[in-house]
Amino acid sequence: MNDDPPPNPALLPAGLSDLLPPEAETAAASVEAIMGIFAAHAYQRVKPPLLEFADGLLAGTGAAMADQTFHLMDPDSHRMMGLRADMTPQVARIATTRLAHLARPLRLSYAGQSLRVRATGLAAERQIAQAGIELIGPDSPAADAEIVQVGAEALAALGLTRISFDLTLPQLVPTLLEEAGLPPAARSALGRALDRKDAAAVAEHGGKLAGTLTDLLLAAGPADRALEALLGAALTPGARAHAERLAATVAAIRARVPELRLTVDPVEFRGLRYHTGVTLTVFAPGRHEELARGGRYICGNGEAGEPATGLTLYPDAVLRAAPPRAPRPRIFLPAGTDAAAAAALRAEGYATVAALHPIADPAGEARRLACSFLLAAAGPVALTPE
Repeated sequence: MNDDPPPNPALLPAGLSDLLPPEAETAAASVEAIMGIFAAHAYQRVKPPLLEFADGLLAGTGAAMADQTFHLMDPDSHRMMGLRADMTPQVARIATTRLAHLARPLRLSYAGQSLRVRATGLAAERQIAQAGIELIGPDSPAADAEIVQVGAEALAALGLTRISFDLTLPQLVPTLLEEAGLPPAARSALGRALDRKDAAAVAEHGGKLAGTLTDLLLAAGPADRALEALLGAALTPGARAHAERLAATVAAIRARVPELRLTVDPVEFRGLRYHTGVTLTVFAPGRHEELARGGRYICGNGEAGEPATGLTLYPDAVLRAAPPRAPRPRIFLPAGTDAAAAAALRAEGYATVAALHPIADPAGEARRLACSFLLAAAGPVALTPE
């Protein structure tokens, strides 16, 4: 006889959760506000499927998400499918196949949910809400700056104006170490040391690059100071090209959104493995979780790929950092309320809760149903809690 208690039907797997009223409505409205900003900048919305055949989903940029992708067998085709862990590779596939005939630059936007095998970073969630944009075709500082500008506007639409864009160069250090001819063991040790911001280990393993790498490690901070240190460092030709591109991108961003706070960390890499150029991470003051992440990558496979850049916002994290949004006020409508009057109230921003039958105590019923207003003969009446 099994004496174990029955499973709790409300129990969900780790990293997954229900979103209840009114937060679910707030989240949906926030995503649509973000998408409205994207649409105003001519980013056209696409809607990829949740599932794709794994060999297509994990091709090109999607290969970077292979270890985060859930797999299952399609009972119809008997082919392996993957449940998306990130939407950018899907948009890249659409751009290079279904939309390959459209003129470049191609501006696309998207919103949806992704599911990951493991939680990443400081976030405990495995189901990730995403809303983003991809700019495909141009490889220029102006394109990078447009992504930053549009992302900043989308966050401002939700009340987040004191944000910081942290710019990084994931290929700078690998290029520097390769061009300097450091052996693989030293490169691996330096990579770990730089990830930990361990200046002593950098000095120990850096060899002839120890001074340069230490300078870069200490350069992180506000963009102007960091760029001065970066451009003044003893860089190899390829590494210098990365540094100069970052400087040009910062100048282009300053021209579009001069008030935006920019920081630079030359040796940090917190992006996804498909990023190839300037990458972006967005933070809010006093919070450690990322509000958005993006950057430059190759859209497509190998030599046939196109240059692209993009930015993915994480609406759940954004809402945790944003000022609270007041829920739509609820107003109770007694039975028999005129339909036109009810429609007018909804047009004014009320959520109308209509009585389904005559109620002896409309005010009491309104409070029971969490309404803050009651429609009386003279119009809406605010209810005080009892």
